[in-house]
Amino acid sequence: MSHVIDRRLDGRNKSAANRQRFMRRYRSQLKKAVTDAMEGRSITDMDKGEKVRIPSKDISEPFFHHSSGGKREMIHPGNREFITGDRVKRPEGGAGGGGSEASNEGDGEDDFIFELSRKEFLDLMFEDLALPDMVKKQLARDPEYKLTRAGYTTAGVPSNINIVRSLKQSLARRMAISASRVRALRDAEKQLAELAETVSPPDERLDELEAEVKRLRARLNTVPFIDSFDLRYNNRIR
Repeated sequence: MSHVIDRRLDGRNKSAANRQRFMRRYRSQLKKAVTDAMEGRSITDMDKGEKVRIPSKDISEPFFHHSSGGKREMIHPGNREFITGDRVKRPEGGAGGGGSEASNEGDGEDDFIFELSRKEFLDLMFEDLALPDMVKKQLARDPEYKLTRAGYTTAGVPSNINIVRSLKQSLARRMAISASRVRALRDAEKQLAELAETVSPPDERLDELEAEVKRLRARLNTVPFIDSFDLRYNNRIR
């Protein structure tokens, strides 16, 4: 006997079948909840999703369990209210205040909250309106937006960095900052070359110019190649 093992990863809509089955089974309750939700909305909010409440008694299902008849021995956890020989009262119904809220005492139950998407909400809302399909599609149509280029911006995500424009900004900044240092370095190198032709080491003036050239080169190396405000991002708008 062969066994087939499905090792595929679960998709994003792995519970879509269960969701559709639930909506088919409790469609009448969902329609009633949508109708109640529409009463508390303005006309401009009709195209949004909704969290609808379904009473727990409407989705309860029969199940097999032990009957209360016969002779049974049971062990219950201890408590501060009862002692040996006490009779436990039957739990009262409706302890949750009509089902809208759960009770911290007794056996009240919360309503079941089911979140409808925009499309599902509109489908249930249009179901009894007898509208033509073209009108339904037009009302339930999701607006589609297209992103277009709109220049550059100084803020954005790394995936939108414009490398060429960022490097241009970096080059312009480095040229502006280091222009005076480059001129001073060229003058010092020129003086050092002229002095080296006339005197021979060791010479105090020659040593001073060599130290000045090293200092100016070190200052040029401190200019960062690229900085955060050099970055430019592709700007896209809808």
